[in-house]
Amino acid sequence: MQIKTAFSDGTSEQLKIIDATLDEPKANEVLIKMVATGVCHTDTAGRDGLTTPLPVSLGHEGAGIVEQVGSSVMDLQPGDHVVLSFAYCGRCQHCLTGHPGMCEHFNELNFAGHNFDGSHRIHTLDGQPISTFFGQSSFSTHTVVDQHNVIKVDPTVDLRLLGPLGCGIQTGAGTILNYLQPKFGESLVIFGTGAVGLSAIMAAKITGANHIIAIDIFDNRLALAKELGATEVINSHQADVEATLKEILPTGADYAIDTTGVSPVVMNALHALKPGGECAVVGMGRGLTFNLMDDLMAEGKKISGVIEGDAIPQLFIPKLVDYYKQGRFPFDKLIKFYDFDQINDGFAASKDGSVLKPVITF
Repeated sequence: MQIKTAFSDGTSEQLKIIDATLDEPKANEVLIKMVATGVCHTDTAGRDGLTTPLPVSLGHEGAGIVEQVGSSVMDLQPGDHVVLSFAYCGRCQHCLTGHPGMCEHFNELNFAGHNFDGSHRIHTLDGQPISTFFGQSSFSTHTVVDQHNVIKVDPTVDLRLLGPLGCGIQTGAGTILNYLQPKFGESLVIFGTGAVGLSAIMAAKITGANHIIAIDIFDNRLALAKELGATEVINSHQADVEATLKEILPTGADYAIDTTGVSPVVMNALHALKPGGECAVVGMGRGLTFNLMDDLMAEGKKISGVIEGDAIPQLFIPKLVDYYKQGRFPFDKLIKFYDFDQINDGFAASKDGSVLKPVITF
């Protein structure tokens, strides 16, 4: 079928909306009519050719309506409202033990730009292959995805809101609820209050954590962090972070999360911990040097990388929707909608930080 898709060939920061062809779904695949897709910083990396071969059709926080299912798809049917998340094989040890974000084939399925068998499902009108992104390429009017990408959701909830649950919001909330699992009365420090960090704050409030401390350089984001559940906020351009944390938590925090990927910030997160505390790193960064004895071993601290909130999307995303319906996870406060032909405005708003979670509607 012919579709419109947001396309990058690496020659410009401006995405082009082009006509393209989309293959029919195979036995294990699903055809989705897209309703809305969130903009994530990872899309920017894909646009610039840093993750996926160019040319590429982007988008990986999709939400839409099922139009057709392959012959082996048993739990979805036309008309279902769905969210699209990351691709995973469903067969390796990590997938089978409930950690699909650590799938042995994660990089190939999400960033190689082709199907598992090496074929492409999106082509230019003259037949040239276009790379897919996260197995979904959901900045498109329609897309075809493997059934593992697809999560059925409550049809009574505004579907336009739900796409970001498939990646960024899942990452922040899942790092709290699935991975760290703080107990009632424990303490957390969240470095960075973008969409991922604010999602972690909302999730931490659900757990009953005693201190939820948000750190950023933007007062407007810190004000929203306070509204969403942070008990204390620190502007790191205006205060000494380590000294201020010491005043709030003299013995240190039970947990810290870095959402920035910036090496000095990761070190601040490690230093914020009490002996035996754990730091979860979810931001994409390069290069980190620390003293193994002083920063980790001497105080029994731990540092872990967490992928996609260590979530099983088919179980976790419906749980987040339930929390939203209960008024306990108001992630809609992060979102601003853009029409498909305004997609570059959405990317610009994400880059300059004026919008926490732009969502493109179709």
